[in-house]
Amino acid sequence: MRYISTRGASAPVGFVEAVLAGLAPDGGLYVPETWPGFSQDEIAGFAGRPYAEVAAAVLGRFAADEIPREDLLGMCQEAYAAFDHPAVVPLVQLAPDVFLAELFHGPSLAFKDVAMQLLARLSDHVLSRAGRTQTILCATSGDTGGAAVEAFRGRANTRIVAMFPDGRISEVQRRFMTTASEDNVRCLAVAGDFDACQAILKTALADKDLQRAVGLSAVNSINFARIIAQSVYYFTTAVALGAPHRPVSFAVPSGNFGDGFAGYVAHRMGLPVGRILVATNANDILARTFLTGVYARGAVAETQSPAMDIQSASNFERLFFEATGRDGPATAEAFAGFSAGQAIQVPASALQSMKLLFSGASTDEASTAREMQQTLKETGEMADPHTAVALSALRRDPGPGPTVVLATAHPAKFPEAVLAATGRAPETPARALALAGRPERFERIDADAAKVSAYVRTFAGA
Repeated sequence: MRYISTRGASAPVGFVEAVLAGLAPDGGLYVPETWPGFSQDEIAGFAGRPYAEVAAAVLGRFAADEIPREDLLGMCQEAYAAFDHPAVVPLVQLAPDVFLAELFHGPSLAFKDVAMQLLARLSDHVLSRAGRTQTILCATSGDTGGAAVEAFRGRANTRIVAMFPDGRISEVQRRFMTTASEDNVRCLAVAGDFDACQAILKTALADKDLQRAVGLSAVNSINFARIIAQSVYYFTTAVALGAPHRPVSFAVPSGNFGDGFAGYVAHRMGLPVGRILVATNANDILARTFLTGVYARGAVAETQSPAMDIQSASNFERLFFEATGRDGPATAEAFAGFSAGQAIQVPASALQSMKLLFSGASTDEASTAREMQQTLKETGEMADPHTAVALSALRRDPGPGPTVVLATAHPAKFPEAVLAATGRAPETPARALALAGRPERFERIDADAAKVSAYVRTFAGA
C-alpha cells in the first residue's frame, strides 16, 4: 500500500512514512494510492466482535505488510483498554431512528482519544523499530491537544508541543494539556484563534530544516492514521444498526472535517452510508460550501462549541482531491490560493459528487442551547454543545432511515455551557475531577510561526 499527496508533487511513500511525516513534502495531505475495501460479508462479520479486533482489521488494510497483523491487534487492544466502557463506543437510542455514538469514554473525555491512543502506540512501535525519535507539534481547537498529551506523555521516543488559542477553549480542555508534568510535554497558549495555530503548524511542517533537526511530525487530522482510526466507529455503529443489509446515516459535528472525512473513508471501503450530515456552528465554512460550492474563509466567531470555531477545514482538501478525480495540480492551485486568502469555487461536477454523500447545516447559538435543553427534557440525555449542534441540525433535516449522531465530547468538558442551557450541571467524571487541584504549566506566545519554530528547536535540543 502506497500513499500519495493531494497536491501531486511528492513521490509516493509507504504507510509508516506517511504516519511519521503527517504532511507531504509538497504541502499536501496523504491519501492511499488505491482505496482498500471490505466485502459485504466481511462487514457483516464485524457484528459482535470486540472493538479492538475491528480496528485492527481496518488498520490492517492500510498498513498492508509494513506492520505484522498480530502487532496491530496488540496495539489496538492496549489502546482501547484505556477506555472506561467495554464497548469503547457505545450506542444510546434517543428516538426511533436516532442514536448517539458516545465517543467520549477515553482518557480525555473526547472523540480524539479513539484515534490518539492508537496513534501513540503505532508511533512508538515504528520509532522503536527504527531507532528514531520525533517531535510532535500539535495545533488544537480544544480536544486534540488534551488527547495528544494524554496519549504521548512520558513516551521515550516522542516530544510533544501542544498549541492552543489563548482564552478560546474551556478550562477543562486546557487542564487536560497543561497539568501534564512529564518532561516530554510542553504547552503554548497562542495569541490568536485556532486557524492561526493551524497556519503555524503547516508552516513548521513545510520547513525542511526544522523537520530534519527535530524529527517534526503532526497528530492533527492531517495525519491519515488519525482518519483511519476514526473510520472504525462508522463500521461498528453501522453494523450494530443493520449494515451492510441497510444503509445507515451519520450526523457529525464538524470543525476540521477529520470526523466527516473518516465517514467518507468507511464509505469508500464498502460501508453502505445513507448520508453524512456535516453540522457546523456559526463558523459555517463547510455548510456554506456544500450549499453553494464556494469554499470561502470568514471571520472566526467565538461560540459555546469552541472545538468547531474554525474557518479552514484541513480535511476538505482530501475530499476536493477525490471529487475532482484526484487532480493534484488543480488541488494544489486551489488550496495555495485559499492559503493566500482567495475563495475556492468547487467545480460543478465535483460539488455534485460531494453531494451524493454529504450535506451541510449550521446552527446558531440560541438553537444550540435550546437543543441541549430539549434533548435533556425529551430523552434524559445530557449533550455537550458540539453534539447539540449535530442534534439540532438533524432535528431540522431528519433524513431517511437510522442516523447515528457522533457525540464528540463529554458534557463535563463544557460545564458552564451545559448549565446555562439546561439549568443542570453535568456530573463530573473522576478523570476531570482529578485535574482541578493540579498545577498548570504553559507559556504564552505570539501567533508567529518563526517564534514557535524557535521554541520547538530549543525544546527538542534540550
